[in-house]
Amino acid sequence: MNRENALEIIHEYIKSPNLIKHMLAVEAAMRFYARKFGEDEEKWSVTALLHDFDWEIHPTMEEHPQAGEPILREHGVPDEIIKAVLSHAPHTGVKRETLMEKALFACDEITGLITAVALVRPSRALYDLKPKSVKKKWKDKSFAAGANRDEIEQGAAELGVELWEHVANVIEAMQPIAADLDLAGSPQADG
Repeated sequence: MNRENALEIIHEYIKSPNLIKHMLAVEAAMRFYARKFGEDEEKWSVTALLHDFDWEIHPTMEEHPQAGEPILREHGVPDEIIKAVLSHAPHTGVKRETLMEKALFACDEITGLITAVALVRPSRALYDLKPKSVKKKWKDKSFAAGANRDEIEQGAAELGVELWEHVANVIEAMQPIAADLDLAGSPQADG
């Protein structure tokens, strides 16, 4: 299973450009951490890309991601990746044991919060986003209310990275693909 195979699965099951952008953001963060920890970047990339592949066909907690497991098996996705996909959702009860599983959980919610913060900045971009901007929005529980802050904190702790260092790492990871995420903005917007 490689990145191309994962992208084929994604494009078969996902139509929402925003969901695809989310998966690309998580992939960038996972690649960052795979490099940081000396792990297999391709495997971590595939895991990130597939973690929400079934959200459009199974959009409830009762179904996602566990109802997607048989589909992943049909596509020949390795057990190690399937377990990580299942473990990224706390409601499945699948324990996060490996570093890859912990990284996926840690990178999932935080990418959404970072994206939301970037979108409300004058630049609408990642290039000038700093962790302090995320920290300011963090305190406003109504801002990006769907980004579960408890899970974000738990994910960073499980990964063994201090929360604001984690935020900085994920911003740095997402910056090179800002254009793919529609977060390249415009320097002129800063005026």
